Amino acid sequence: MKIVGIAACTAGIAHTYIAREKLVNAAEKAGHEIHIETQGTIGTEDAIPEAVLKEADVAVIAADVKVSGKDRFEGMKIIEVPTELVIKSPNKFIQKVEEVVKGGV
Repeated sequence: MKIVGIAACTAGIAHTYIAREKLVNAAEKAGHEIHIETQGTIGTEDAIPEAVLKEADVAVIAADVKVSGKDRFEGMKIIEVPTELVIKSPNKFIQKVEEVVKGGV
């Protein structure tokens, strides 16, 4: 599965990067490709390349604030959760993403 998404927290510092790291590690451990950009006080980092976006199966938005660029995900399944959820249970979250993509939820 190919996953893209955005991580963003209120301050745009700690939880943003922790959520990104947890998502990437859990997805790769499960055998998936993943690209998560971060949005915060210093702007957008590691923006999702257009080619990666076009091949994505699902978009994950792990955010505690409004994020920009959600329109890029139009036409694909989008899962929005607070950063705390992916930080506390990244592996379970990736299992849920798998279920959603397979049409189980």
